[in-house]
Amino acid sequence: MEACLNSVAFADEIVVVDGGSTDATVELARKMGAKVVDFPDWPGFGPQKNRALNLAQCDWVLSLDADERVSPELASQIRTALQSSDADAYEIPRLTQFCGQWIHHCGWSPDRVLRLFKRDVARFSEDLVHERVLLRRGASGMLQAPLLHYSYPTPSHYWRKLEKYSQAWAQQRFQQGQSTSMLRAAAAGATAFARSYVFRLGFLDGAMGLAVCAMQAQAAFAKYFALYCLNQGIQLTND
Repeated sequence: MEACLNSVAFADEIVVVDGGSTDATVELARKMGAKVVDFPDWPGFGPQKNRALNLAQCDWVLSLDADERVSPELASQIRTALQSSDADAYEIPRLTQFCGQWIHHCGWSPDRVLRLFKRDVARFSEDLVHERVLLRRGASGMLQAPLLHYSYPTPSHYWRKLEKYSQAWAQQRFQQGQSTSMLRAAAAGATAFARSYVFRLGFLDGAMGLAVCAMQAQAAFAKYFALYCLNQGIQLTND
C-alpha cells in the first residue's frame, strides 16, 4: 500500500476504500494523507470500486489496486493527458511481475486497462470479479508508459487469488443461472494453456512463462469446476 500511494503523490486527492483489512492499511493510508473509508462488507470488486468513485471529488480519476505502481514516466504522461483535451478517458498498458520476473507474453502483455477517466463519464461494471470501466460517453485514448503490477511476488499469492477469483466468478455465473460440466472444465484448462503458451508466445518467457501458462490453465479449470460444484449443490467453503 505504501509504495502504491507514494507512486501517486502527484495527485490532488487520494481516496482509499478499505474492505475490512486486519493489518495497518487504514492507519498507514491516513498517515500518508489519504481519505480513507472502511466498508467491512464485501459486495464484489465492481461495486467496491464504485464506492470509491462516489467518494472522489476531482474531475479526473485514476483507479489503482494496492499492488499497482505508477512509474515516473507514466506519471508524466498522466499529467500531460490531463492538460490536453484529446480524450475523456485513457487506457494504460499494464506490465505484470510474477515471482520477480516481468512477464512480456502469455497473454499478460500488452494488458491494456482503462483506468484514467473523467469522473462523470464512466462507472465500473457491477461484476463481482474481473470488473471493468464502462465508458458512458466520450472518446478514449492510449498512454504508452506501463502501469507496473506486482500481483504475484510469491506462488502463494497466486494460489490465494486463484481461489478467491474462481469462487467469485462461479458464484456470479451460478446466480445468473449458468451451468457447466466437468468436460467443459477440462476443456477450458487445456484451451487456456495452449492459447497462452503457444499462440500468445508464453514459451518466450522461459521457465516462469511455463509456470504462468500452467497456472492460467489451472485457473480456467478451477472456475468451471467451482461452478460445477454449485450446480451439484456442493458448497465451495465451510462457511
